[in-house]
Amino acid sequence: MSWKGRRVALIGLGISNIAVARYLTKKGAIITACDQQDQHSLGRRYSDLAALGVEFQLGPSYLDNLDRFDCLILAPGVPLSLPPLIEATRRGIELSSEMSLFFAECRAPIIGVTGSSGKTTTTLLLAEILTASGHSVSVGGNIGKPLLEEVDSLTENTVVLLELSSFQLQLLQRSPAIALVTNVSPNHLDVHRSMDDYIAAKKRIFRFQTPQDWLVLNYDNDTTRRMSDEADSQVVWFSRSHQPRRGTCVIDDRVVVARAGHLQEVCQIQEIRLLGTHNLENVLAATAVADLMNCPPAVMHDVITSFSGVEHRLEFVQEIDGVAFYNDSKATTPSGTIAALRSFSRPVVLIAGGHDKQLPFDELAQVILEKAKAVVLLGATQEKIGAAIRRAADAAGQDPPPMSYERDLTEAVTTARGYAQSGDAVLLSPACASYDMFSSYEERGTRFREIVRSLVSSRIIARP
Repeated sequence: MSWKGRRVALIGLGISNIAVARYLTKKGAIITACDQQDQHSLGRRYSDLAALGVEFQLGPSYLDNLDRFDCLILAPGVPLSLPPLIEATRRGIELSSEMSLFFAECRAPIIGVTGSSGKTTTTLLLAEILTASGHSVSVGGNIGKPLLEEVDSLTENTVVLLELSSFQLQLLQRSPAIALVTNVSPNHLDVHRSMDDYIAAKKRIFRFQTPQDWLVLNYDNDTTRRMSDEADSQVVWFSRSHQPRRGTCVIDDRVVVARAGHLQEVCQIQEIRLLGTHNLENVLAATAVADLMNCPPAVMHDVITSFSGVEHRLEFVQEIDGVAFYNDSKATTPSGTIAALRSFSRPVVLIAGGHDKQLPFDELAQVILEKAKAVVLLGATQEKIGAAIRRAADAAGQDPPPMSYERDLTEAVTTARGYAQSGDAVLLSPACASYDMFSSYEERGTRFREIVRSLVSSRIIARP
């Protein structure tokens, strides 16, 4: 497709649409950047775009007069339910995204990874296995830098490995040659209109596949297991409890690759450095894709048994006076925090709370009753989570664990340290997004590490 002379509006000016602006200006498109922030708030993003000759439509009227554009390119997270976007669709104006554009322009084979949790760990583990097996790999999507600006240099000899969020999938018109869905549980219901809409977005990762393509699914997750009924591609399974004809599974505490009844051991579970059954599932998922890419089991073994994980995902920070501190800031959903809590055999003091994504906390509350000796809550959801814990305790006929409500992360860490005794763990696993207090989960996790390390010198211990 020629972009020369096409009038394009970029809706939302995050990292991905900045990359789109750079790419499409080179292709001759006429770009207007639309964002509800003003020039001052956009800061360097404004000056960088202005240097490209981009026009601007900012502030409360940023979605006015969209009918003058040929194409609207939406940043991830922009709700399709916004009335001006619904009207634009009715008028036949094309809605697209940075990821849709990348798929259309990319000549290299693409592996796509999505799911409610485990995407990043699985993607980065798989990238290391592929690289160690001799593949040239470019990683992007929801992690790293946008690959769109490099798309013209990618060839058939490069494997593109993309972590894809529901926001990046919802406008996709093509599917990767290999698609992986790690799991599906409630998420982003503050943006998606319903759970059905959220699942529909996830399904787009395989919606346009052909019988020559591959779909890797989690057999142990009810939602992903049902996805196989809608697939036109070849389905491969990974499972902790079921032995598939083709895929990966656990047999006698070993990770095993299954191919038409033939079993090949990859590693023993006890050799895996990552904590928790959820990370075992991530290993199984990455191994299933690696097998499709003909990676040798010996290489898989060496990478899996040396892979220590990803920042902000059950990341060990420090031990102070026998108390271990873990940073799980990437746990932005209740299911993520549930998985983290279940990874520990020692008593846990949980720090949770943050931006409200309109997700239920009832199941998390039940697990907190089982696994947490105390809970420190902060952020916009602190009262909501606390109420869920009290309801769960009432239903179970037991007392809730000690709970404290704090104003900021520094107070939360200090209070959690006061609850903890030698042999315990203090776990930051918020079950919520960070946007009420921090710009990202990375900033939140980094601040947690700083606070914990400051305790070493100050030995501040508050008793709640």
